[in-house]
Amino acid sequence: MTDNELLLTISDMLDKKLEPIKNDIHFLKLQNENDILPRLQNIESCYITTYNRYKNGVSQINTMQDDIDIMKKVITEHSQKLQQIS
Repeated sequence: MTDNELLLTISDMLDKKLEPIKNDIHFLKLQNENDILPRLQNIESCYITTYNRYKNGVSQINTMQDDIDIMKKVITEHSQKLQQIS
């Protein structure tokens, strides 16, 4: 067997051995593209939407807390005045 024939034989053997690995890599790429990436994009979209709701809600909660604090003070003052009257 000549050197070229030997090299061709080795090359063919390597190709046969590598074929399952190539198929697996191709499958993983397709799975990544068709399944994993769309799911990650959906998760990201949900996360961003939720984050924006919470971000906007924090200022509303702070405003409500300020209003509640003022109402507590006024109610306490009015209760004291009503007790003095009765």
